[in-house]
Amino acid sequence: MKLISFRVVNRESWGTYAKDGGVIDLGAEFGNSMPTLRDYLAADDAAKAKVDEYLKTGFGDNSGKTSDFPEKDVTLLEPIPNPHAIFCVGLNYRKHAEETGNALPPKPILFPRWPASHVPHGQPMIAPKESEQFDYEGELAVIIGKTARRVSEADALDYVGGYSCYNDGSIRDWQRHTSQFLPGKNFYHSGAFGPCMVTSDEIPDPAELKLETRLNGETVQSEGVDDLIFNVPQLIAYISTMTELRPGDVIVTGTPSGVGLARKPQLWMKPGDTVEVEISKIGVLSNPIEAG
Repeated sequence: MKLISFRVVNRESWGTYAKDGGVIDLGAEFGNSMPTLRDYLAADDAAKAKVDEYLKTGFGDNSGKTSDFPEKDVTLLEPIPNPHAIFCVGLNYRKHAEETGNALPPKPILFPRWPASHVPHGQPMIAPKESEQFDYEGELAVIIGKTARRVSEADALDYVGGYSCYNDGSIRDWQRHTSQFLPGKNFYHSGAFGPCMVTSDEIPDPAELKLETRLNGETVQSEGVDDLIFNVPQLIAYISTMTELRPGDVIVTGTPSGVGLARKPQLWMKPGDTVEVEISKIGVLSNPIEAG
């Protein structure tokens, strides 16, 4: 199931797509107990079963109702607008490590992003005036579905709520100011997250997914998620050993080869560009680039 967060009539909600392509407003129905998608992920099985039953009976073939709003009437937000934590992983594709001249890391390279550093599908990513080295990084985002602490690799996928697309837009010169990536990864609205969360039951093995990034329609990254150095179960096991993962937390798993930094000549995003990240079974995250 594709789950979304959105704004409609000056309020924020969450829901899913109906058979007619319109939007079902689950926040309106379950706002007292599950006002956000993050709350839905944190809910128990009985509460989630009520959502399933509502979709089946309220919008089933014999219900006479198809959706609450046409898709054009809602503005998408990030799938999780209010994550407790966003963990990003650097140099986590073999071919990307090779193209940048780095050895394969012995442990995951982690850095944080703040929610204010990314925008939802369709909204402009901001090329900051402080740099001309604004790079694209298409990535698979893993959204945690239940509290995880010291989880084994064998059990790790049971803790995934779903998957989404992410663009870990990077300000490369600021990223290289020190050995810490944080400055180059947290400029205001420099990344993107969306358009939806596809629940994990539809993607039993994320290693089978394919990722493609396009800049102004030209493919600049194309790789299978199976090229990850540390795969999704390994990342969940590693991070949950360090800290508690909570429902709605996001793990941004790394970018494939083809980044602008490694090209000759180098290729940077600039105002007027459009960047798209497409992942099979999930969808397309598309954003214009604006100056800021």
